[in-house]
Amino acid sequence: MATAPLNGRQRFVQAITFREPDRPPHFEEIFELTEEAFGRRFPPGEAIAAASGAGRERLLNECVTLYGQIVERFRWDALTIWHPWGGQDMLDCLRLAKRELGRKIMVGAYIGGSIHAIDTVRDFMQFSVDLHENPGLLHEQARRMSDEALALGRAIREAGGDFVNLVSDVAYNQGPFISPAMFREFIIPYMHRHIPALKAEGLWVIQHSDGNLMPVLEDWISPGMHMLHSLDPMAGMDMAEVKRATWKRVALMGNVQCSLLQDGPDDAIRQSARYALTHGAPGGGYFFSTSNTIFSGMPLRHYEDVMLDEFRRWQGERSACAPCAGTILNERE
Repeated sequence: MATAPLNGRQRFVQAITFREPDRPPHFEEIFELTEEAFGRRFPPGEAIAAASGAGRERLLNECVTLYGQIVERFRWDALTIWHPWGGQDMLDCLRLAKRELGRKIMVGAYIGGSIHAIDTVRDFMQFSVDLHENPGLLHEQARRMSDEALALGRAIREAGGDFVNLVSDVAYNQGPFISPAMFREFIIPYMHRHIPALKAEGLWVIQHSDGNLMPVLEDWISPGMHMLHSLDPMAGMDMAEVKRATWKRVALMGNVQCSLLQDGPDDAIRQSARYALTHGAPGGGYFFSTSNTIFSGMPLRHYEDVMLDEFRRWQGERSACAPCAGTILNERE
């Protein structure tokens, strides 16, 4: 008897709990090519914020309709609400998306600024001084950010969200933006405050950062988040190495090189996608995606006709050689 295909929710849970689903789940953090793909854009955030009543409901429904088109066309298994970004508008859009799309896919939302990071520092000179001369201030700020992240996570859960995506860039291509010792003092303890608490709310927790996290990888995963994104190969995040180091402790998402999706050539995009799948998928715990987002200016063809086509080719080959599927994992064990 043929097995019924999994839906996105089932595929998401199997992968994030280190079971191998019928294929790795796929979604992207953000998709900015809606005009190229569908001939339309999201309603401006300013227009949503200024609207009320039926007009606001109509604009939010326009967002959810466009999200549905993205999910259907590109076979996404989850959706993180990125427009409108933050606040009550985001929460209300999340409610609508959960109602319209959440029977088959996971729906979640972003939490920014949960920890000290490159994107939260406004004055790097002052931040550098405070690290040495006023650490108490930075600890106070870190506690406040952690508390706010937890409060927003609870609101996301109340709005029906299945997961949260904590977005904080803490590394450059060369390594963490502060020393590993300072990383362990000013960042990791606060992740240990809110990540377990968000999990206790019933949320799946994804933690994002670009850059080279290898010097602090063990610290970075120690709070127990369910999944890491973006595993940027341009920063030296090698899928095979990260998978060996973290398997069954944290799931992985990403690693298809965004600079290649921007500039090509096609063969290099395919090689990057194939490498991520070959080393990420065995043993579960891998979500197929780019190493950042589908950003404005990226040729849509590179994503849809090259990267996703390679994904389909890999699936076909895997189906034809089912006994081979566990080879890489068995070698690692």
